[in-house]
Amino acid sequence: MAQSPIDQFKIKPLAHFEIAGIDVSFTNSSLMMVAVVAAVTLFVIGGSRKIAVVPGRWQMMVEIFYDFIAGMIRDNVGKEGKAYFPFIFTLFMFILGLNLAGMIPYAFTTTSHIAFNFAIAAFIFLGVTVIGFAKHGIGYMKLFAPAGVPFWLLPLIFVIELISYCTRPISLSVRLFANMLAGHIMVKVFAGFVISIAGIGGLAAAGAVLPFTVNVLLTGLEILVACLQAYVFTILTCIYLNDAMHPSH
Repeated sequence: MAQSPIDQFKIKPLAHFEIAGIDVSFTNSSLMMVAVVAAVTLFVIGGSRKIAVVPGRWQMMVEIFYDFIAGMIRDNVGKEGKAYFPFIFTLFMFILGLNLAGMIPYAFTTTSHIAFNFAIAAFIFLGVTVIGFAKHGIGYMKLFAPAGVPFWLLPLIFVIELISYCTRPISLSVRLFANMLAGHIMVKVFAGFVISIAGIGGLAAAGAVLPFTVNVLLTGLEILVACLQAYVFTILTCIYLNDAMHPSH
């Protein structure tokens, strides 16, 4: 019996644990997170362990990621954003690692689950909100009252801006979830076509070439989307951080 394209997103417990009646089992999703953290840690530490004036390939790759995130922070947050470089760098590498790891056959795509994405997005939302009020106090409310708005229109604009602000973690998480979910389903569906047509045998099996070619192209596109979504998630975090640092802009 053929598997449903949705089956690949099922969370399966690998080791059962319970604390105070709460299920905290180690799952396939947990395994992917641990594996990605280990891989990213090895990549960064290994590439920066022996710093050379003329970098080798490994060091060069680490420096490319370093410069990329540093430039993103500089362009979107400013000099004050340097203090948050470790978090932004870790966030980007973690999301990118999870997205790309999900492209490995039979691996689990953690970012295809909205609960996981929302947890990270909510943490970012709360973090930048705390930073905004800690840095500006009540002045942070200027973010919801853009300069130049007529006084009589200010209450309506304030409500609209506040609602827009509060929906940030939802939009941030849904964007990543929807792209990863849809892409993986498409790849799985066309892979099913290839297997079904090839199973017919004879000359008819040659018809599997077309869905196979499409699937190869889809896989390439999905890898691009995986990288792009990690970038979008990170740059929006930088924009939210910039709002916390400069609410009156």
